[in-house]
Amino acid sequence: MDLGEVPRSRNGKHKAIVTLILRDLDQLKEGAALRVPLDGLGDSKENVRSALNRATRKARRNVATATDEDFLYVWNVTEA
Repeated sequence: MDLGEVPRSRNGKHKAIVTLILRDLDQLKEGAALRVPLDGLGDSKENVRSALNRATRKARRNVATATDEDFLYVWNVTEA
């Protein structure tokens, strides 16, 4: 098999939601946060936060998260 045909990335089960969150973060104005319903995540908030953390570290992005009983909040962190 040619090495060029070997898959180089992993499409995990959280890829869709993480990709949407990152896309929305790109369009988010400073001082604002995304509010994502927990029941729309498709998995536990802990697992999605972990997947988001891996993706943002890989992309060298600085984001923060918080949760309450109903929502996951995500925002860009600006360096002072």
